[in-house]
Amino acid sequence: MDIKIEKKKGFQLKKHWGYIAAGVFAVIIALWLILGNHEATLKINADDISIGDVRQGEFKEYVRTNGQVMPIEIVYISPEEGGIVVEKVVEEGAMVKKGDVIVRLSNSALDLQILNAEAELAEKQNLLRNTQVAMQQDLLSNMTEQAQLDMDIQRKKRTYEQNKRLFEEKLISRENYLQAKEDYELAQKKHRLVGSRLQQDSIYRSVQMEQMEDNLANMRRNVVLVHKRKDNLEVRSSIDGELGLLDVSLGQSIGSGHKIGQINDLSDFKIQAEIPENYIDRIRPGQKATFARGDKTYNLIVRKVYPEVREGRFRTDFKFDGERPEQIRSGQTYYVNLELGEADQSIFIPRGSFFQTTGGNWIFVLDKSGKTAYRRNIKIDRQNPMFYEVSTGLEPGEKVITSGYEAYEKYQKLEIN
Repeated sequence: MDIKIEKKKGFQLKKHWGYIAAGVFAVIIALWLILGNHEATLKINADDISIGDVRQGEFKEYVRTNGQVMPIEIVYISPEEGGIVVEKVVEEGAMVKKGDVIVRLSNSALDLQILNAEAELAEKQNLLRNTQVAMQQDLLSNMTEQAQLDMDIQRKKRTYEQNKRLFEEKLISRENYLQAKEDYELAQKKHRLVGSRLQQDSIYRSVQMEQMEDNLANMRRNVVLVHKRKDNLEVRSSIDGELGLLDVSLGQSIGSGHKIGQINDLSDFKIQAEIPENYIDRIRPGQKATFARGDKTYNLIVRKVYPEVREGRFRTDFKFDGERPEQIRSGQTYYVNLELGEADQSIFIPRGSFFQTTGGNWIFVLDKSGKTAYRRNIKIDRQNPMFYEVSTGLEPGEKVITSGYEAYEKYQKLEIN
């Protein structure tokens, strides 16, 4: 009888190979996690980046803008009276004095108005003279009447007194005496009434004459004003300066108040610049600014800030503070640096396109070897056209990458070849 022999159980390599491989892999992973460097690393070429120094020193916050030289004042030319252009006395670019005629106009309607005003004035003057003559005649008539009444009352008085004495001597009847008395008293009443009427007539004549004189004076002033309007057909310069623009042609009809040109006051110059609107709350008259021409720097002061914002920018006028450049001309352009605050000691780095990616929240900082750069969080406060002010995250003497970070945003470490 055959006996079945059982195989001994034990370790078999072929049977447990999968478990062994898994264990080895787990050990490798564990060692990599413990000992390995897991930072996301990108290798870059040194020629593809820009490197800047972290420095400490005096930091000035300012904004740089394009400024254009302009006359200190521009006076626009607008005729007070409309008309047809009959003569251009001076041309653009000519120097003019205050009161010089620039353009002559004609206005037939105004000429007719002048004739009508003069005719009306003459008519009023004739009417006043006729009224004065009539009043004088009336006054003479009243004076004659008053003289007649004076004579009449004297006669009536004399008759009354004579009859009174005769009546007292019983030489005339009582009726004759009373009749003489009544005639004398009636003459007195008539004299008082006529005197009152003459006084009222005198007051009325005085008031009427005064009104007519006032009306006549008003008409004279009206004629003077109309003639002055005629004088306004000669458009004159209101200041000394340069005729910078004259937009008229012979025969052109121009309305009253229509702008036809400008005169530039060249006694001084200003610089006008357009500044981004985000600075409008930080700019006030009196702030200082500078610009360079050649190897010299010139000082400016904010003269006026215009409140209107157009296309994200607002205008600002600067006046010179001290010396002016030689041979300065209207239309020249300069880069103006407008100070926004007092200079102080700060840590700062050069401006660069890295800011567009990081928003100033982080930056790559080189190690001492200059071959490796690590990502580091920073905080940027103020800025000017040349530098960013860094309040935390960097130390003077360190170096940073300031070029664009579009390809580095996902990496923590850069290896520089």
